[in-house]
Amino acid sequence: MASTDPEHKEEETAAAEDEDTGAQIAPIVRLEEVAVTTGEEDEDAILDLKAKLYRFDKDGNQWKERGAGSVRFLKHKESEKVRLVMRQSKTLKICANHLVIPTMSVQEHSGNDKSCVWHAADFSDGEVKDELFCIRFASVDNCKKFMETFQKVAESQNGKEENKDAADAADTADAADAAELLENLTVEEKTKEEEVKIEGSEEVKTVGSI
Repeated sequence: MASTDPEHKEEETAAAEDEDTGAQIAPIVRLEEVAVTTGEEDEDAILDLKAKLYRFDKDGNQWKERGAGSVRFLKHKESEKVRLVMRQSKTLKICANHLVIPTMSVQEHSGNDKSCVWHAADFSDGEVKDELFCIRFASVDNCKKFMETFQKVAESQNGKEENKDAADAADTADAADAAELLENLTVEEKTKEEEVKIEGSEEVKTVGSI
């Protein structure tokens, strides 16, 4: 005889719901695995430090926080060019992204030996902007490491810029030489054509006189 006890009925219902029917539910949509790239696969990190970045707002005449996270110097494996990249720790959003070039310099922020400032043509927003950055570290040692690495990288890029200029100059000279050779070749061909025409005209005159 079935029990009329409400509590007993609830237990029977729960047991029926928990019973494994053996049915397997397959996903309706299959998602393919997509490789995620950061654009940093061909670069090696020279320095990696935690810091907080600020940019100077010219309109408001004040410093504004850009983000807190990891700042790194990344050296390209082939071109050996170095760029400074900083991402926010939580969102990984880029808050600084620019090349380190010979004309750049970094200096200690007045009144704070844990901070330093520098100018850069930044590309973190997708377009080149002239920015004045200030970065603050947790310790004086980290700030010194950053400044020393910054200066060494800038100085090391000096020779590469000169080599690039020399290579560009050499390419320009080669192009000029090639153009001159083509011009001379054209002149020689024209001269030969004129000689043939002159010789042909002389033969015609001789035949006519006979």
